[in-house]
Amino acid sequence: MREITPLWGEERMKKRENGDLETGIDWSSLYKKEDWWAVWIGFIILGLASMRVVTWMPKIGKWTTDVTISINAADTSYFISVWLPNFILAGAFLLALTGVVVLVLKERLKNYLLGFSIVFLLAFASFLIANQSFVAYLGLEFVLWALLIGLLISNTIGVPEWLKSAVKTELFIKIGLVLLGAEILFNVLLSAGAVGLFEITLGLFIVWYFCYHLAIKMRMGKSFACVMASATSICGVSAAIAAGGAVKGDPKEVSYTISLVLLFAMPMLVLMPMAARIAGLPAAVTGAWIGGTIDTTPAVVAAGALYDEKAVQVASIIKMSQNVLIGITAFLLALYWVVKVDRKADDKPKPMEIWYRFPKFVLGFVIASLVFSFLLLPALGNSATNAILNVTKGIRGWYFAMAFVCIGLETRFRDLVKTGRGKPLVVFTAATVLDAVISLISAYVFFGGVLFPSPF
Repeated sequence: MREITPLWGEERMKKRENGDLETGIDWSSLYKKEDWWAVWIGFIILGLASMRVVTWMPKIGKWTTDVTISINAADTSYFISVWLPNFILAGAFLLALTGVVVLVLKERLKNYLLGFSIVFLLAFASFLIANQSFVAYLGLEFVLWALLIGLLISNTIGVPEWLKSAVKTELFIKIGLVLLGAEILFNVLLSAGAVGLFEITLGLFIVWYFCYHLAIKMRMGKSFACVMASATSICGVSAAIAAGGAVKGDPKEVSYTISLVLLFAMPMLVLMPMAARIAGLPAAVTGAWIGGTIDTTPAVVAAGALYDEKAVQVASIIKMSQNVLIGITAFLLALYWVVKVDRKADDKPKPMEIWYRFPKFVLGFVIASLVFSFLLLPALGNSATNAILNVTKGIRGWYFAMAFVCIGLETRFRDLVKTGRGKPLVVFTAATVLDAVISLISAYVFFGGVLFPSPF
């Protein structure tokens, strides 16, 4: 798997090890670090959508075996003259935003331009497959196809060097997560009430503790254990990246964990709704179970949709509530690692140390949520706010699709088996099983009307 530049910065880490860490703020990081660029690009997109400069993104409609895309026209001339150019413009827009990062960071822009075109095309293919009518009926979302396409390429023909320059997994995911923050509206989260919050946090602490200590016992290392525990207990990909940044985790460990999250999500999104139907679980219980167990938001929505509309609603709220915990978790992990894990003898922890470790895209995520929840929503109303979010959701979808293509491109199955001699795979499996059991019990207790009236 491709090495990703640590979020913390190699130069700063060397200064810290030599005792030369400056106490002032490194303002150059605002434009020299990929983490900050994800925030700026996310804010630019949100600003353009809010000012109605960008009002739509092209989408692929449902299609059947005749491979006709539903864009209110079926003739070839319309496809060539209108439909295809719209997607080319969308790709150019996304390329322009991320190309600035490549240019400023003085990377190979020419290779990136060519590689991005391939990554975007593969992401397009994932949307095309996911919107085939039968595939859509099964609820197999685009992120899963994006991952599979990338895995197929990396594990067969391999990834050429010129394409690797466009494998910007973390940049694409972080931009998408900043945009996701705008969709986490607090009025929606409050609909689950205190019962929903308690159900989420109870299972989170148990699963995190279990996974972390099992990983330590199997000698995986504290940072790897922390990344995996955060992914299995909170919200998968975004939690793994946030935890990896907070504890200076090895990028290979983060990438490995993300691959497992996505690979496990595929069978779970099909099997969990099926098991719920066989067991005759109520829709609210099923939704809470799915939202608390599956670790990717698209897979959660897809699994809920395989049950019914109420399950989708509950599952989405539970998963969004878990996403809110990303910021809290990242801060606590950064604090603990500074004070306990990485602290040297006679070394007094500095508050700025926590700031440098804290993943900046999480800050963008939180700010986006606060602005849309408490400024734009009251000022513009539900209808206008939803119109803005419909645009940003479309853009977020493209960045996520490209990110999961990149994850597949940098993941080889033999690496998954070889890493830690299979021990991380065993730990992840055990934690996922425990998460499923605890989520089912707590979902039934708190959302099934056993001890409390169901909030739904």
